[in-house]
Amino acid sequence: MGQDKRPAAFLDRDGVLNVDHGYAYRPDQLEWIAGAPEAVRLLNEAGYAVIVVTNQSGIARGLYDEAAVRHFHAHMQNALRAHSAHIDAFYFCPHHPDGTVKALAIRCGCRKPGTGLLEQATHEWPIDLARSFLIGDKDGDMAAAAAFHIRGIKFDSTANSLIDIVRRELTAMPGSGH
Repeated sequence: MGQDKRPAAFLDRDGVLNVDHGYAYRPDQLEWIAGAPEAVRLLNEAGYAVIVVTNQSGIARGLYDEAAVRHFHAHMQNALRAHSAHIDAFYFCPHHPDGTVKALAIRCGCRKPGTGLLEQATHEWPIDLARSFLIGDKDGDMAAAAAFHIRGIKFDSTANSLIDIVRRELTAMPGSGH
């Protein structure tokens, strides 16, 4: 079974794939970070599982619901098809301790820097963690990667190119590419 495992590129959503304007949930709010669709395609072609792990506190704050997030993710997936790219799975945390939706106003293990989303993904996908990494734009993303013992790459769209980071990772990872 170990042979069936593949590396994963865990990607934060807002600030890594989508420009972070705050609480994106409507399809018209999708604005790709430069090179993001191409970066996803490169990861797909290299055999990586591309998995989005995102905190969505807007749900706990009552700004939108889980269905809206799923609809936004479906829109992202449809938009990626034009680039011959796809995301293998989306995992999101709907919680926030300061939320206004009582059932979701909790401290949980899935909200990054917790590792719950990463744990869920690795239970559902055969992931080779030694060859996996997480790209995120916040310290919480880096803390989640460190706690999960995978490489964390801090991304700043004003200073870095996502496609260059992905190319560098694909070149550096042993056994990557096809």
